[in-house]
Amino acid sequence: MKELFQLFASFARIGALTFGGGYAMLPMLQKEVVEKHKWATEEELMDYYAIGQCTPGVIAVNTATFVGQSQRGTLGAVFATAGIVFPSFVIISLIATVLTNFSHIPEVKYAFAGIRVCVCVLILNAVIKLFKKSVPDVVAGIIFAVVLLASVIFDVSPILIVPIAAVIGIGVQLWRCKQK
Repeated sequence: MKELFQLFASFARIGALTFGGGYAMLPMLQKEVVEKHKWATEEELMDYYAIGQCTPGVIAVNTATFVGQSQRGTLGAVFATAGIVFPSFVIISLIATVLTNFSHIPEVKYAFAGIRVCVCVLILNAVIKLFKKSVPDVVAGIIFAVVLLASVIFDVSPILIVPIAAVIGIGVQLWRCKQK
């Protein structure tokens, strides 16, 4: 039971202390899940995150569910998911009741503008860390460049990009195994 509450508390802390959604949570997920509790390796966390991004729903919720499942099964998944969602539920409920009365105040608008800039920096930091771990060689770099071009310049849907990149990754790995 102690581990279940630890999952809840850790993910509630992540949910309460990060703004900007799943990408902004990456640095804190890494600190809590990988470094502090050692519930996953960096590679496993990136896999959970990648799968969480590809499956329907919110990335942070999906990632929390995967980590909880890996640690304590279904109950772990429930506690971790409840933990990541609980702070948002409370905060959004409070903001919804108060914000409508204060949204016209310039200082409130400026505060949200500052928060948006901060979130962009946090996302960029997470992307750089992910890039360093996910693009270890030339082949991965080529896949990265093709996916970047396909998604940014040609606006190809992630529904097509993700499975194609997965098949290419599997093919490259099988080819490398045959070469050994």
